[in-house]
Amino acid sequence: MSASADRGLRIPVGGQQLVRTLSLIDVIMVGIAGMIGGAIFVLMGPAIGLAGSAVIIALVINGVITLFTAMVYAELGSALPEAGGGYKWIREGLPRPNAFISGWMAWFAHIVAGSLYAVGFGAFTYSLFQITGLLPDQPLFGLFPYDKLIAVASIAAFTYVNVKGTSTTGKAGTAVTLVQLAIIIVILGFGFWALQHNPGWESAFAEQMLPLGLTGLIAAMGLTFIAFEGYEIIVQTGEEVKNPKRNIPKAIFISLGVVVALYCMMGFIAVSATRAPGDEPAWQFIGRNGELGITKAVDLFMPYGAFVVLAGGIVSTLAALNATTFSSSRVALAMGRNYNLPHALSSIHPVNKTPHVAAIVSGIIMAVMAYALPLADIAVAAGVIFLLLFTQVNIAAITIRRIYGDKLTYGYKMPLFPSIPIAGIFLNLGLAVYLLVTQPLSWGITALWILVGFVLYRMYTFKKEVEHYAPLVMTEGTPSRMSYRVLVLFSPENPDRLSRYAMRVARESAGEVNFLRVITVPMQTPLSAGAAFAEGSKKGFAALEEMFNERKIPSRYLVRISHDHTEAILATVEEQKIDLLIADLELVGRNRKLLALATCDVFAIKSDDDNTPLEKEHDADSTLQKKNLVVIYDGGAHANLVLKMTSWLEHTGRFNVELLSLSKKETEVEGSVAMKPDYLTQLGIGMREVRLSPSTHESAAILFGAIDSHRPDMVVVGASVGKFSVFDSPPLMHMLKQLQCPVVVARDFGIPGVRKAQSLFMKAFGRWRTAEKH
Repeated sequence: MSASADRGLRIPVGGQQLVRTLSLIDVIMVGIAGMIGGAIFVLMGPAIGLAGSAVIIALVINGVITLFTAMVYAELGSALPEAGGGYKWIREGLPRPNAFISGWMAWFAHIVAGSLYAVGFGAFTYSLFQITGLLPDQPLFGLFPYDKLIAVASIAAFTYVNVKGTSTTGKAGTAVTLVQLAIIIVILGFGFWALQHNPGWESAFAEQMLPLGLTGLIAAMGLTFIAFEGYEIIVQTGEEVKNPKRNIPKAIFISLGVVVALYCMMGFIAVSATRAPGDEPAWQFIGRNGELGITKAVDLFMPYGAFVVLAGGIVSTLAALNATTFSSSRVALAMGRNYNLPHALSSIHPVNKTPHVAAIVSGIIMAVMAYALPLADIAVAAGVIFLLLFTQVNIAAITIRRIYGDKLTYGYKMPLFPSIPIAGIFLNLGLAVYLLVTQPLSWGITALWILVGFVLYRMYTFKKEVEHYAPLVMTEGTPSRMSYRVLVLFSPENPDRLSRYAMRVARESAGEVNFLRVITVPMQTPLSAGAAFAEGSKKGFAALEEMFNERKIPSRYLVRISHDHTEAILATVEEQKIDLLIADLELVGRNRKLLALATCDVFAIKSDDDNTPLEKEHDADSTLQKKNLVVIYDGGAHANLVLKMTSWLEHTGRFNVELLSLSKKETEVEGSVAMKPDYLTQLGIGMREVRLSPSTHESAAILFGAIDSHRPDMVVVGASVGKFSVFDSPPLMHMLKQLQCPVVVARDFGIPGVRKAQSLFMKAFGRWRTAEKH
């Protein structure tokens, strides 16, 4: 089975497919165009004014920092080469609504970037026309500024090119980018020639290192970092580049290497070859002229230098505009396919094989922004948006590896996993925080845009997506809703096997129980074909409904039709605002996607033919033989849910509780369960400390012996045991299946990374408190 089929990816077939016409060179040029833009002429001046000749160090460090996330993009771009790029990967690797929010942000950021390039092109071109006297200073008819009209015209032109065909877009982009590179190389050539007539440049270059100290270096890094992130545009070619598994990683690394080298050489030449008037240091002269610094510098060592830089700015912004027009339409296409934006945006032109509706809509929005909105204020948010998007992609990369493992075929696989994406997460968040301090408006605009997107998602987008991919065809049961909601995956073969656990939880939490039956339809069959089975499913709920009504526990019964069983469950969890999912251990163990993307707590239960009563025994005889409940406690991320389930079971009066504590003495903190054996004894809970081995196999054997020695009638354990993940550890899973009693594995839902950070903090705090006492 192919990876795409295994994941249930919804790429339209037949006439709705894009075509692979882009070569490796075309994609490299897309990346170079997106990374250089006009920044090499505009941002380099202010950066040199901050770091002096150390601007090269700032650029190299930025290149290394960028490399972490670039490696993640290269891996995912080779394994999942689809239009949408980061949006699609976040959809595969992070829970809802991360995918919609990331796509919503990315579409906005690409459109804003395109508008900026168009405005830059309009400004450069209008200045050139003014110099030659072809256009007057006054607006057309006194109303329409010429630079804005030129910007709108450029957007219209490249929108047409993108509608006309991917091959045409690639050829146009390659041609413009080659001209751009030729202009940059000519400027560098004159610069190196000028060095021969600038004696003592070596010592002058050294003297201009870090004129404002490390603060200036860091500020220069923050200013230029965003210029190196064109790999997001490269991966948007995933469905249109030939041999994407090979070409996407190559294009990312080659374009990044070329761009970093060009930026460094431009910074070196600007500082070394410039002889400023009045013996003013070059870095000061360039920095004082701000965004015109490079223009002024080149004009001093190259004939018609200002004119050449102006031409370079025109061509560079044009190349970048072509790249962002392409990328924005592909994000809209991917979101339209998944009903996260109107589905019409997924339409593919029958002849040109391009997303013509997405390109036209994106182009219209881009033109409106370029002409009417204060882009200088809006554009500051683009940097924050890309940094947040890259953070999400890095997190998704870790999850995707764990969900799909060897099911995906990689053209490139990053080394040192998961250290590379973890480093990318911290670096991107660090730079985002830097922008919060230096440009708080950027975060304000970003937060507002995300809020608008979230409201749109909750009110419209999510409903449309679920209606199309996992429609709810039947819902019956208690009309009034409870605040705590349990979802049980209904099994027609043994309908009440998990219901007893759900009943126990509902009683203790004053909640309701929802039963879900998913009718899975083959991918090639319309979902409507499954509607005929809905009425038959209703009969299967009858016995459960009678049992829950007798016990006066609110219950509801849901039937969904879907091509993807897991997606139907995940949609129900979000739509019904589920707090706890109860499912079979075997199903959860082999369905990593469900475990990774479910936004609720999970009880994975091995019950077999278990008939252990879980109802509270009100009139129980004091001599009643109680069952042995063995609880494995490690004080980790899932420990609170383990204790909660233990409490719910203990309240039945049917269990003696034996607690196996896995907390190590050096990691225990004040207030932990393992630190209070006397308190546990008073509660009638026995406690025994168990120390695990560094080996998973040995730890599984140790645990099995410790559990079996108590002759358990039921076992409760968290989804992690010490440093081991139960579901990712075959020895631990095998050990639990070998136990001759019911097993409840509790997975406490939490934001990825937050619980780990909290655990590390508590350990550090505990050690500090211990040191203070001694």
